[in-house]
Amino acid sequence: MLSAVREVQVPLLAALLLCACAAKAWRVARELVTGRGTTGTHPGEGDPGIMDRALGPTALFPAELRRPAAIFMCASELLLGAGLILTATRVGARVPATAVRVGVAVFFLIALGALIELRERRPDVGCGCFGDLSASPVGMRVIARTALLAVAAIATVGEPALRLPPSAAGAELRIAIGAAELIVLAALSPELGEALVRLGYSEPCELRRIPVARTLGALTGSAQWRRYAGMIVSASPADVWREGCWRYAVYPGRENGRQVEIVFAVFLRAHRPQVRAAVLDAVTGEVLTRTSPPSAPGHAAPAPALASRRLAA
Repeated sequence: MLSAVREVQVPLLAALLLCACAAKAWRVARELVTGRGTTGTHPGEGDPGIMDRALGPTALFPAELRRPAAIFMCASELLLGAGLILTATRVGARVPATAVRVGVAVFFLIALGALIELRERRPDVGCGCFGDLSASPVGMRVIARTALLAVAAIATVGEPALRLPPSAAGAELRIAIGAAELIVLAALSPELGEALVRLGYSEPCELRRIPVARTLGALTGSAQWRRYAGMIVSASPADVWREGCWRYAVYPGRENGRQVEIVFAVFLRAHRPQVRAAVLDAVTGEVLTRTSPPSAPGHAAPAPALASRRLAA
């Protein structure tokens, strides 16, 4: 029974470490792409603080050490998780396996001490264990979970290479132990409730933060852009603004010797956004050509908005 419990800890700890690293990396990648939390003057411009905010509680470190500490934490999770897998069989058993498992135990013990200190000094900061799912302030459940994982890591030290269960009953026992431990970990994880809330939540398009550069990239790859590309005389828009769920971009152009403005409306959606366009006389603002008015369920943009904005400028 005890041997079965110790065997289950190796794959369980490896999965948790790799998932934690992936969650942090995903948050960093998403914020760099969408530009969330940026402070630059141009939308989507990089912000040196993104890495710190995305990788959890670096507030205990001096400012100049926060980013290196966050990167080191994520890299440690990746290396230790992969190491547990690679040393689980006889090929990597004995000294390499012992070294990796001791490293995992030390990692969780340090994490336990850091969380206790963080709860005392910065009770408003989340643990950052699983990226932005771990934004809730550190509580006793998170500390108890880390303590449980530290005990589990210590239990793996000295355990021989993993092997197939000797019988069906042995396999069922290991599955039952793993399921029971997962239930306990879920009960100690505030991230589970946050994940369930997000699964049922759709962010209103009015609140979406999509960089201008990403909108223009989607625009230049659209059918509407190809339709009017021959009229456009500048690679950069003369004006860009946002109204609710739509972002408008105006490009100077020329049609049959007349100066015109091509106004594109791009719906703010991450993938394959809807694009509409209108051609206006640059002097009078008269609409010369217009595709069907920009529309989306519950978020229609009236056609006159295309001309009125330019006339008011």
